[in-house]
Amino acid sequence: MKTNEGVIKTFIEAGITRGFTLPGLGITWSLPAFFDRKDEFELVLARSEQCASVMAQVAGKLTGKPGLLMAQGPFATSTGAFGILEAYFSSTPMVIMTDTSCYDGFAQYGVYQTMTGDYGAGDAFAVLKTMTKYATYATTPAEAIYGTQLAIKHAMTPRQGPAAMLMRTNIIKQEVPEATRATLYPTEGYLRSTPMVPNRAALEQIATSLKGAKNPVIIAGNGVYMSRSGAKLQQLAERDGIAVASSYHGKGTIDETSAIAVGMMGTWASAAANRMVQSADVILVLGCSLGPEYTRFRDAQMMRPGDQTIIQVDIDPLNAGWVLPVDQAVTADVADVVDFLLTTEAAPANTRDQRIQHIAALKTGNDYGVLPHYDTRPGTVHYADIMRAVGDFLGPQDLLTLDAGTNRIWATSRLPLRHPHQLVAPGGIGGMGWSTPAATGAKITCPDRRVTGVIGDGGFVMTMDAVATAAEQGIDVVYLVANNAGLGMVRDNLGNQAIGVDFNDHDFTKVAEGLGGSGITVTEADQIGDAIREGHARGGPVVIDVKVDPAASHRDCSDYGDLSPSSLK
Repeated sequence: MKTNEGVIKTFIEAGITRGFTLPGLGITWSLPAFFDRKDEFELVLARSEQCASVMAQVAGKLTGKPGLLMAQGPFATSTGAFGILEAYFSSTPMVIMTDTSCYDGFAQYGVYQTMTGDYGAGDAFAVLKTMTKYATYATTPAEAIYGTQLAIKHAMTPRQGPAAMLMRTNIIKQEVPEATRATLYPTEGYLRSTPMVPNRAALEQIATSLKGAKNPVIIAGNGVYMSRSGAKLQQLAERDGIAVASSYHGKGTIDETSAIAVGMMGTWASAAANRMVQSADVILVLGCSLGPEYTRFRDAQMMRPGDQTIIQVDIDPLNAGWVLPVDQAVTADVADVVDFLLTTEAAPANTRDQRIQHIAALKTGNDYGVLPHYDTRPGTVHYADIMRAVGDFLGPQDLLTLDAGTNRIWATSRLPLRHPHQLVAPGGIGGMGWSTPAATGAKITCPDRRVTGVIGDGGFVMTMDAVATAAEQGIDVVYLVANNAGLGMVRDNLGNQAIGVDFNDHDFTKVAEGLGGSGITVTEADQIGDAIREGHARGGPVVIDVKVDPAASHRDCSDYGDLSPSSLK
């Protein structure tokens, strides 16, 4: 058995049967082993390491099992870092297989592309250590196989994330010794684990705090998303009249048109969510870091340790009480906590009714779910028009991917999602260009789901090669490009000193055709919904070029309002 044969054997033993790649040098040398097992393993060829890394990260996000990126060392650690960093910051299980590109013994001579860390070389291992939860540098065939086993293990438990196995290039085609000093064992035994059991007294204390609260709120974070516990959380919240706000990672984990839903909290989010958190006497945080962007950069009026009872549940004990001090920190899977709370006695009817009335008043007073109509210049539409059409279109089997900038802010703040866990959004580094490869990867990973990606023109051009991958894979995806001919959010922030933010208005319908798909151009608000429906009916990759008024701003939906106590009256 050669190293490359042992590595793919390990992936298949672990249940990883798909990888995303743009091969080069060491990865190329690995591919003969993948060819031999092509009936058991699907290799998806992307057009760039950036897109391959996002597709792998999305596969992990949607399945809860590691997505696999295979890319050559200098590019896995540079252009491929886009998806790796997203996985790192958003706790997505992902495995990176790469190499040092050292050309069989020339690393010490400063050979082209080498990443061994020698004089004159780059250092792939050092780079990978900065953006993975585990990285190993294999210099023997046995180390590569065992290192792959450990990378898979670290990617999956206890808090998920990216892990990397970096190989010295010359070992990839070497034979694995029949007898190694450190014996190689089957993968299964390394991946066994027993789920943690929450402390019973801690669970009972949570239940007691919620029962005695006047206006409790639950903050749903990435832990709710990754555990797929949104439906049970909604059941609990509706039973007891508890408001549910979300972090960015937790948006859309419940039906956001429910009476208890108040939307996403933060600066670029729902005003109703912010004021609900502000008015709460008990706050239960489920799998959310409480990062500054969620608390309007630690607005002193929004979350008030000492004045409010704050309970934080996280699978990683370091995360509870990390950003803000808490009254109770519970190490647990949030799904187990929700399951326990559902077994407790329901809140009295009068308590539930009073809570629901409070939630309703805050939602009404802060225009929750309202999408105003805006005048735009002739031949253009507003972001509100896009969100209205997307919201009307989405059904239970749809997946929606988002990107960065103004289009994402409108979606997170003003688009209530009715169907739990249909949103696939970047929240780690949240970089431009994520949505197009994410939509492509989502469809490859979940072929039975209907996938729509929303992205701005700036982000689309960065990764539009993913449309070609969709055409080559023969999959149906619709990419809706909010084309305002510029960097909208940056342009808004610069005001009357805008510079370096304007693009030419490109014809993305023609671009789509050139990449193997088709396109539709939209210039009127009432055309958007029809275009989305037609795009999905056509089949194949379809790009909808929606001309957006450059004057349409993210500031029209961001919550920069007053959070003083008087704002609640």
